[in-house]
Amino acid sequence: MSNPEIRLRFAPSPTGPLHIGGVRTALYNYLLAKKLGGTFILRIEDTDQKRYVAGAEGYIAEALEWAGLPYDEGPGREGDCGPYRQSERKHIYGAYARQLVEREWAYMAFDTEDDLERMRERLRSAGKAAPKYDMFVREYMNNSLTLPADEVEARIGKGEPYVIRLKVPRNEEIRFYDEIRGWVSVKSEELDDKVLYKSDGMPTYHLANIVDDHLMRISHVVRGEEWLPSAPTHVLLYRAFGWQAPKFAHLPLILKPDPASYLTKSTKSKFSAQFAQEFAHKYEVAQGDVLPLFDALLSNPKDLINQLKANEKDSKLKAEAKAYLKKALYGKLSKRDGDRLGFPVFPLSWEQEGITGYRESGYLPGAFLNILAMLGWNPGTTQEIFGLPELIEAFSLERVGKSGAKFDPDKARWFNQQFLRASEPKGFLPIFKAEADRAGYEVCDEYLLQVIPLVMEKATFSHELWPMADYFFREPTDYDAHVVEKRWDQGAEGFFQTLAGYLEKLDGFTAEAAEQAYHLTANAMGIDPGRYTQLFRVMVTGVGAGPALFSIVEVLGAAEVVKRLKDGVERLG
Repeated sequence: MSNPEIRLRFAPSPTGPLHIGGVRTALYNYLLAKKLGGTFILRIEDTDQKRYVAGAEGYIAEALEWAGLPYDEGPGREGDCGPYRQSERKHIYGAYARQLVEREWAYMAFDTEDDLERMRERLRSAGKAAPKYDMFVREYMNNSLTLPADEVEARIGKGEPYVIRLKVPRNEEIRFYDEIRGWVSVKSEELDDKVLYKSDGMPTYHLANIVDDHLMRISHVVRGEEWLPSAPTHVLLYRAFGWQAPKFAHLPLILKPDPASYLTKSTKSKFSAQFAQEFAHKYEVAQGDVLPLFDALLSNPKDLINQLKANEKDSKLKAEAKAYLKKALYGKLSKRDGDRLGFPVFPLSWEQEGITGYRESGYLPGAFLNILAMLGWNPGTTQEIFGLPELIEAFSLERVGKSGAKFDPDKARWFNQQFLRASEPKGFLPIFKAEADRAGYEVCDEYLLQVIPLVMEKATFSHELWPMADYFFREPTDYDAHVVEKRWDQGAEGFFQTLAGYLEKLDGFTAEAAEQAYHLTANAMGIDPGRYTQLFRVMVTGVGAGPALFSIVEVLGAAEVVKRLKDGVERLG
């Protein structure tokens, strides 16, 4: 049942390719909107034109479509709350900023960049590590709170540039309820007077975000944890305008994989050299001088936390190296982590930066959504594989955790393997037909549809299917040397000659009949059936592992299997 009062939005900035953290935010908004019978909206927040990247908006829309998360309203799908690009709405924000000034919730600040830098220097000299323009600083800066009214009017009349800043109230506790974290409380003294409206006539994120959410009747704001520090400012803005605030939910971070999962005895020297190279470049030191230090710090991957603890006896170089490794190994998942560890962190490829996406890496949309769904949410059951309708039914913010969720590349691959195995074989028929044509094989769809399900059992990605199926289309020209060396013996030649004779005489050539003939041959010759099973596979396929052996035999057919056995005996005997 639809509910027009439920409206959720995904509001990315088109500053480059969309990180999987952003897609997860879109997914959770989509799931909650659909579960509650509401509307899912895409809004492009492109007020920061300096950071705008051409093609990024199209990338975002394409990524959502590929993942199966179509938006109900947004660019190209106009509803009654458009336009859905903030750059096309910029004419509306000035009036709202001036309204706040009139209500004494904001003020005009004429400070130049030199004024601001002097303020920062003064605060740093006084021991303030992170200087900010706040309720205390505004008392001695050039703004409409400190300047006489006639001077303010004169400056405006002369066209002097100014910004409009939020006037944070003194001595207040700002409280709001987060649907994931519960009550959040912040003292107003901790906030700065954010710029709401810039001198170039463009709003900042804070003003545009609140105005748009109100005008678009957004009921729930579901976004990443990185926006939690901005939430008190947004709560104040809703109060300043006299508007009802939406429900807030701030999602946990997606964290880097556990270092112990990839820092092994065989890989730690490679990663040590890589980290040392990056560190040397950043701190302008010789890589050879720091490599032994990084080798020592990564010597015991199972005890990294203790090895990277700060120690007052550490040299400056060692302390910096420890801090660098902590940042590289722990914390929020970044693009660099994907490059370093060999897995995608973006939904689609982004050619401008040579980035490979999940789609191009062979991940299926359903698997991709399951990967993201489980990064922060759990269903409260043992079920791990969900179709999108099942996710919608099961999803709730109550089951989203507060703590960051570690990304697990192996688990991601497992999800794709499960979805691949559950896929309809016909879906891969175009791939096989194209590859067969390219290779010059004349095969019918019926034969391909016997082959595809068998290789699907062993593949993780769709691009692995055709290479795994090679022996279904041509006789192997060489054999797994390890298996041959281990299994070929004096009795092998006679066994396979006898087996070929049995197979030639079979009336109905099925997997069951072929397996029975194999066992009859072994029993007749007084041989343990397991003695030559792997060698049988190698003579038929050339490789020592793969789908069910006798299913392969059935698909190939009696004549082809007998021919391969006879050729194998001739080559190996």
